[in-house]
Amino acid sequence: MNEKNILPREEVAAQEVYTLRLRQENDAYATETGRRRKAFVLTFGCQQNEADSEKLAGMSLSMGYVLTQTPDDADLILVNTCAIREHAEQKALSIIGQYKHLKAKNPSLLIGVCGCMVTQEHRKDDIKHRYPYVDFVFGTSSLHRLPQLICQKIEHGKRVFCPEESEYLVAEGLPIHSESSYRAWVSIMYGCNNFCSYCIVPYVRGRERSREMGEIVREVSELVNNGYRDITLLGQNVNSYGKDSGYPYDFADLLCELDKIEGDFLLRFMTSHPKDASRKLIDVMAASKHVAHQFHLPMQSGSDPILRAMNRHYDTTKYLDTVNYMREKMPDVTLTSDIIVGFPGESEEDFEATLAMLERVRFDMLYSFIYSPRKGTPAAEKEDQIPPAVKSARFERLLATQNAIALEKNQPLVQKTLRVLCDGVSKNNPALYAGRTEGNKIAFFEGTPDDTGKYVDFLVERADAFALYGKKI
Repeated sequence: MNEKNILPREEVAAQEVYTLRLRQENDAYATETGRRRKAFVLTFGCQQNEADSEKLAGMSLSMGYVLTQTPDDADLILVNTCAIREHAEQKALSIIGQYKHLKAKNPSLLIGVCGCMVTQEHRKDDIKHRYPYVDFVFGTSSLHRLPQLICQKIEHGKRVFCPEESEYLVAEGLPIHSESSYRAWVSIMYGCNNFCSYCIVPYVRGRERSREMGEIVREVSELVNNGYRDITLLGQNVNSYGKDSGYPYDFADLLCELDKIEGDFLLRFMTSHPKDASRKLIDVMAASKHVAHQFHLPMQSGSDPILRAMNRHYDTTKYLDTVNYMREKMPDVTLTSDIIVGFPGESEEDFEATLAMLERVRFDMLYSFIYSPRKGTPAAEKEDQIPPAVKSARFERLLATQNAIALEKNQPLVQKTLRVLCDGVSKNNPALYAGRTEGNKIAFFEGTPDDTGKYVDFLVERADAFALYGKKI
């Protein structure tokens, strides 16, 4: 194991003292009152944050709390924040503001705020001065210290603002609790070295550090043995896995090892950076038993000058070469992407180049965003910001173009039978059940409670741009 990226196990083990102390106290409270203290975990942001929150939930259970789905009856509230856009931060702050009333009703309530947002000093100061009822704050480098921070607050009464670690290290062995019994997230690396000019991630999550392959194989094997059917490997740039650590293997090698695990499951991964999407990786995917033929490859723009301004380290020729090779090796691959509209300096010609790339590549699905400046990033300081009205108009044109393409991509699936992993009753239409295909497309059908968490054969009867509709056969 490469020790430079891994938090010494004795530091993780040291938290067990605090965990045990809290568990004993919570057990005594339950005996005395007849109720267990409850913990509520609220998550904003990406799948990496979701994976972190599963560790927060796991640690909470280890400390003797039970989990609750509402903050109203919680004794411990943990808010895991996101910093990718200003809107996400403002939404988190608004909800944290609402917890003031809960604290007034229950002074013993503990409120902790963590995650990417509070890794920024100006946001940590916001919490310190504007939200005095927040008890402790910790960033992405200190997740493993949760038991210690709670004990500090309880024993000393003072608010705790945990400083960021001098190094961002991987803490192995933390307990994990997932709400799902069949879908799982597995973080294989943390941080980012790319410094795209619009992105705050390297500043709030640190530089790239990869987990050791054996630890990942062990975790995925355990998930498969426990019945998990859909496992997504996570990293800010999974394609650069291993490069930071001097490991004698890369991401493609990791997939090879994971593919050897016996069982009925699918492996996915995100997010990929086009500059590191190698032919070796594509060859491994094409030859695998378990890796889904689905690839999320963020393009961000179809204009080479804008890609250079974004500091993306590839051009449209490189991107198209990767896509063409992927489709040559996996004709059935589902390809999705990200696009940012209205990046500073984007001309009408630049935007038209993006629309042209959409027509040329023909993505199955697109996650599109209107550019918003992030304080602390180079792009936010640019003077040639695009007016909001122009950005909005371009965004609508982008959606219209992509929606037409997505509909055309989905229409040939009508009257075909696909394998779908059922997620249970649809949140948007309680009369139907929802699931996802190997290509991660949403499917709606009439199902039964027994279908949840299982694969079903699904006959597509109708398709629109965003979903497939049909019946279980």
